[in-house]
Amino acid sequence: MDFKKLLDDYMKQLDCTAKDLAEKSGLSAATISRYRSGDRTPEDGSENFARLINGIVSIAESKGIPDISEQSVSDSFSPYIRNSVDVAHFQKNFHTLLTVVPINISDLARFLNFDPSYISRIRNGQRQPANPAEFARKISAFVAGHCQTEEQKAVISSLLHCPMEELSNYTDFQVRLTDWLLAGVGAVKDSMTVFLKKLDEFNLDEYINVIHFDKLKVPSIPFQIPTSRTYWGISEMMKSELDFLKATVLSKSTAPVIMYSDMPMKEMAKDPEFPKKWMFGMALMLKKGLHLYQIHNLDRSFDEMMLGLESWIPMYMTGLISPYYLKNTQSNTFLHLLKVSGSAALSGEAITGYHENGKYYLTKSRREVEYYQRRANELLKNADSLMDIYRSEREAELNAFLISDTRKSGKRRGIRSTLPLYTISEELLERILIRHGMDNSQKQRIKKHVKAQKERIVSILASETLEDKVPALTPEEFRKNPPVLDLSGIFCETNLPYSEEEYRTHMSDTQAFSQKNSNYILRISTAPTFHNLQILVHEGQWAMISKSKAPAIHFIIHHPKLRNAIENFIPPIVE
Repeated sequence: MDFKKLLDDYMKQLDCTAKDLAEKSGLSAATISRYRSGDRTPEDGSENFARLINGIVSIAESKGIPDISEQSVSDSFSPYIRNSVDVAHFQKNFHTLLTVVPINISDLARFLNFDPSYISRIRNGQRQPANPAEFARKISAFVAGHCQTEEQKAVISSLLHCPMEELSNYTDFQVRLTDWLLAGVGAVKDSMTVFLKKLDEFNLDEYINVIHFDKLKVPSIPFQIPTSRTYWGISEMMKSELDFLKATVLSKSTAPVIMYSDMPMKEMAKDPEFPKKWMFGMALMLKKGLHLYQIHNLDRSFDEMMLGLESWIPMYMTGLISPYYLKNTQSNTFLHLLKVSGSAALSGEAITGYHENGKYYLTKSRREVEYYQRRANELLKNADSLMDIYRSEREAELNAFLISDTRKSGKRRGIRSTLPLYTISEELLERILIRHGMDNSQKQRIKKHVKAQKERIVSILASETLEDKVPALTPEEFRKNPPVLDLSGIFCETNLPYSEEEYRTHMSDTQAFSQKNSNYILRISTAPTFHNLQILVHEGQWAMISKSKAPAIHFIIHHPKLRNAIENFIPPIVE
């Protein structure tokens, strides 16, 4: 049996001509002729193969012939067609699809008749589907059937580089998506990677110097605006934001500031000057000593959500911001903005899709400000903490959290820019500390921290798994960005870099630790993604991003959407 013989058998069973099959499949008569003669065989996962299958199934259905389904035809042809699927490419695109399109993994797994954990392992590159092309077609069938809103199609059309109209037909939708999964080029940047890269590279001291934060003086001249003012459209909306900041900074009030907005971010991000002015106003509020409660709207597209969080990185790094998010799903019809200080209130509204027609109202009227303060406080009561931010003054709280988590079940996963302290030998640690001239009190503090880490991790590994991805560095990479001891847990910002020999020895210690502890899974990467970040995930519970210096800080994230994105984060391959 070969491809052409099997195709002839199907045509005999269906009692159809090459013309009939061409019309039903959308393939040309010449293509059908080449398939029948054996001059050409379709490629697995190709659009032509999918069309051929659909044509055969369509004819079978019209003639009432049972037992001919998309699955059965595909399985019959599979042994006889060309298979040139790049599995790594498919996995990357599959991960991108799940990241940018709101797909319920449990529903997808149920549709595919797989366990959700198996889907996650394929997504993360830990497993490969037996038949990638068939797997891709089934995924596409699910997405084509479940992603039918205009918003979903807009995201997918951007991903596929095709007009939305080409996704209006189920078959075309499925074929287009299958082709992209197997061979398409990703159209979107990985927003999570961009966010983490910016966090990795951000230096608060440099930022403070650039904006001259230490030299900032809070003006005392009152901001001369009418008691109230109305603003229209996007450009005036940006002005209203800046006027609110001015009114707040230049008032005598030191009351906390509460801010919320679910307005689209991308239009404002296009203006090169607005972000600078906005950031300057925010810096002045912090300089004045105001406490900021930022209520984020995370019921947006993933890209929008990450774009919004990116702009807050400098603010988060100060430790002076309390970030929150609303628990309840917001309406997709109306857009709102509410920002309130002790002296001013800014309220805005627009209809989704007509942001440019929005109206914004700034007031300094005492009675109106009190009204909006009540609204903002009620909004804050309905919000949850987006993330817990730990600076050095909260070291005891961080340790208490990690110790309490030790007893909780669940898989752990680490993505590291250096080696974990809990695998280092006492001899090597001592040698590194001596070489760097650490005094006795510093040495004892570090040793105590390392001992506590080892005890906590060994306790976890007694019943749960921990997978660590650690970097193996080339001599060139080592010279360019020498790794350091990870002392972020004790908020030590003194760099203690490894020598190449010390790093190799610690890597050997880590491999030995893996052999000794069966629940410890060590994965060595030859392409380090970050230089100053450690990521630890407790699946289904929380994700922690730790930054070693400038400053040392830890973000523990509980929000499901953001946590899930970090949980499924795949470090990009660095060329």
